[in-house]
Amino acid sequence: MNNRVIHNVIPILRKQVQSLDVPWLENMVRQDRINRDPFRVLISCILSLRTQDKTTGEASERLFKLAPDIQSLSRLTIAKIERAIYPVGFYKVKAGRLRELCRVIMTDYDSRVPDELDELLKLKGVGRKTANLVITLGYGKPGICVDTHVHRITNRWGYVETKTPEQTEFALRAKLPAEYWLEINGLLVAFGQGICRPISPICSRCNISRFCSREGVARHR
Repeated sequence: MNNRVIHNVIPILRKQVQSLDVPWLENMVRQDRINRDPFRVLISCILSLRTQDKTTGEASERLFKLAPDIQSLSRLTIAKIERAIYPVGFYKVKAGRLRELCRVIMTDYDSRVPDELDELLKLKGVGRKTANLVITLGYGKPGICVDTHVHRITNRWGYVETKTPEQTEFALRAKLPAEYWLEINGLLVAFGQGICRPISPICSRCNISRFCSREGVARHR
């Protein structure tokens, strides 16, 4: 798959994804300006690690009712944060990390979540996936968030040939037209969960199957 083809693929994907479940965080950000707050995007991203989408959404909503901004979250006790975010994965560790993040951002960044990748990566517990989501969803700035779905699918297409999500991010930065950077993660997460699954993808329902190289696919439906 090359860039001539990718311009055909993305519009088809947009249409097919309309019938699939869009990631909770994408839906949250689309709702209103309040939910496009980079602080809320950052917190929800951290809660989402090792946690199912539905659980992340419910935990985030409970937490934001108690603490809608960085100042109020910094004043919550660890116990209150734990109760609000349970049962997200590693909720005890995350509760302490959220408090510490608030302290660092208030002290070192004047209570404003950084909008630069290098600065975000200095925050404990923030990896490239989370940092890119804050930049793209929170600030609307160019970035490419690569999770397991983006990594798997773009390699399956034959669009990139990489071994790790980080390698995929840099390969996509070099190859993917900038006009698709902001939406590629949301599209491929929904597509990966609903159609292009890790094991036995549902190729019979895939509207872009004719463009796909099916690299590494042993069996499909």
